[in-house]
Amino acid sequence: MSADGADAVEMRAALVRLRRGTGLPVAFGGLMTGGTVTGGTGSVRIGELSGAVTGALRGLAIATGNGLGGKALALSRPCAVTDYPVSRHISHEYDAAVAAEGLLSVLAVPVVVRRRVRGVLYGALRTAQPLGDRTLGEAVAAARDVEQALVIRDEARALLAAVGGAGASGSGAGGAAGSVTGASAGSAAAAAGAAAWEEVREAHGALRALAPRVVDPALREELLAVCGRLASATAPPRVRDVGLAPREVDVLACVATGATNAATAERLGLRPETVKGYLRSAMRKLGAHTRLEAVVAARRAGLLP
Repeated sequence: MSADGADAVEMRAALVRLRRGTGLPVAFGGLMTGGTVTGGTGSVRIGELSGAVTGALRGLAIATGNGLGGKALALSRPCAVTDYPVSRHISHEYDAAVAAEGLLSVLAVPVVVRRRVRGVLYGALRTAQPLGDRTLGEAVAAARDVEQALVIRDEARALLAAVGGAGASGSGAGGAAGSVTGASAGSAAAAAGAAAWEEVREAHGALRALAPRVVDPALREELLAVCGRLASATAPPRVRDVGLAPREVDVLACVATGATNAATAERLGLRPETVKGYLRSAMRKLGAHTRLEAVVAARRAGLLP
């Protein structure tokens, strides 16, 4: 699935939640098409509609500062009006599209990730009446869903890039060591290789923890495929097949980085008791009596880098 396709899936899910939580009959929204709102530029293109009876709103490019959504983008906070056509608190560049859909009371909530506005969600009524705090709170919660999905995707892409960089630096370390002579060369190569693989192992654990939270199936498969390549990169020929469940591997990947059961549970979104159960099961399958033995056995089996 492309990034645009994933955006559409996440936005549609947020709009459904917004309508269900607020009771508003119409919801719509979109993500940034370019630039950065924080710097006062860029625009949001309305790409998804829910409950609309016309297509008048689809494709609208909402510029920062223009209309209700543009105001929310500029201020980085939710905004609402009770009677859109006559409101004096907003500009009216999009009145024709709003009128075609028959909207009066409208709210707009920005999608903000790491202090950067990335999009906007709208909810609306076809009657002029105030939108209360509960309605606004539900709309904000829907925007938070989109924000979390974007954070996860950003982290996944950053980790994939970091894994590539660690691999390159591992290769570079070997080349650099070739220019050093004697015992110094072996020492430098060993130190560089160990440091590079420690980074790879940290990235592997983070990728395993992140993959189940990724909405985009193509990106999730990419993450798991990278995990598989990392795990088998330094593995010796397997003596026997060890069939660990995905969550058992996830837990071992966290344990391999030194995480406690409590930290592993928080990282994976599980209960500590569940983590203990997965760890006991993995240890039994690997013939291990301690956490360290389990990690070593998993590495020998090519399940961890």
